[in-house]
Amino acid sequence: MKRQIPTVRGLAPLLRFRAPQLNTREHRLNAALTIWDLRDIAKRRTPKGPFEYTDGAAEAEVSLARARQAFEDIEFIPGILRDVSKVDMSSIVLGDRVALPFGIAPTGFTRMMHTEGEIAGATAAGSAGIPFALSTLGTTTIEDVKSANPNGRNWFQLYIWKDRDRSRALIERAAAAGYDTLLVTVDSPVAGARLRDVRNGLTIPPQLTLRTVVNSMSKWEWSFNFFTTEPLTFASFNNWSGTVGEFVDANFDPAVTFEDLALVKSQWPGKLVVKGVQSLDDAKRVAALGVDGIMLSNHGGRQLDRAPVPFHLLPHVVREVGRDVEVHVDTGIMSGADIVASIALGAKFTLVGRAYLYGLMSGGREGVDRVIEILAGQIARTMKLLGVSELAELTPSHVTQLQRLAPIPPDSVRES
Repeated sequence: MKRQIPTVRGLAPLLRFRAPQLNTREHRLNAALTIWDLRDIAKRRTPKGPFEYTDGAAEAEVSLARARQAFEDIEFIPGILRDVSKVDMSSIVLGDRVALPFGIAPTGFTRMMHTEGEIAGATAAGSAGIPFALSTLGTTTIEDVKSANPNGRNWFQLYIWKDRDRSRALIERAAAAGYDTLLVTVDSPVAGARLRDVRNGLTIPPQLTLRTVVNSMSKWEWSFNFFTTEPLTFASFNNWSGTVGEFVDANFDPAVTFEDLALVKSQWPGKLVVKGVQSLDDAKRVAALGVDGIMLSNHGGRQLDRAPVPFHLLPHVVREVGRDVEVHVDTGIMSGADIVASIALGAKFTLVGRAYLYGLMSGGREGVDRVIEILAGQIARTMKLLGVSELAELTPSHVTQLQRLAPIPPDSVRES
């Protein structure tokens, strides 16, 4: 082997020193290449209670783990020698165009995760041309979200209250503010057992105990923002002092029926989507009411543990009611590939919740922008590698769901 002494002239083409980035937020967000990277950043920057409220699920968190596993168990079947020099990720959802096949899911207590809260999510969504869904348990008012995102698509998520006048008042406010879609969540007759929150002693608003003070001291930016901005309150109802579970059980109506859903439909002038459908039979009953969409969701695994995996249920519901209503899906989505697989199996649209909040906790509005940027890039790349140039070209032939869990046939259970 012939060796030589390195020279400045020889090394010069290899030397590429980057100017230091003085904007630390921009630097850390640019270093995040996946949603999992943003989750790691969020965990470092957010106190344990708020982070685990976002990150956790019900009981043993089996539902969430299975939902994520279902996406990992995808095998893609690419086509070759197609012109994919350009890809179109837009589509028509509930009568209007969206730039990307996902929107921001409704999340409660959002300003607890980062003080910019729903305003960051709504403005990022509006800029990207995707819908933003405001939760009944939001910390920004219906009207303020609309003001922040005046030209974007704003959706409102409704829980049906024991006090039906309060539910109707929220419907009327959302309609008056120009929200185009109502998401009615139907999977929460009572609160799920979110054990991380119980162990952390999480209340709304967070209580200052020795443990929470010590934990938040190392998260100085979160603490500074939390204590120097407007106090955390619910925006759609009177403030509450207690746990999330106590609030749900005290205010949400466990007696809600299909008749109540039909009544809400008669009160709402825009598009209506039912969120939390978890069986084929219920999907058929909801579709028969004449709603515009069905959201297959197990609430991110935060209600019934060991609930059905929405992604597994998706092709069956699409086959039975997909001609009558749009079928949307959420729960467990952590990458653009997950979204592409969902569209291929018949979903018209998807929502992302935790992924959005990881970005918010990592860097406010810029963090949400980064989430959208990461997912959009992954969607475009996956589509190109599959050989498709627009969403309508995605079909079940592009996806194989590898089987890890197989249900025992009911007849064999009865025989045993």
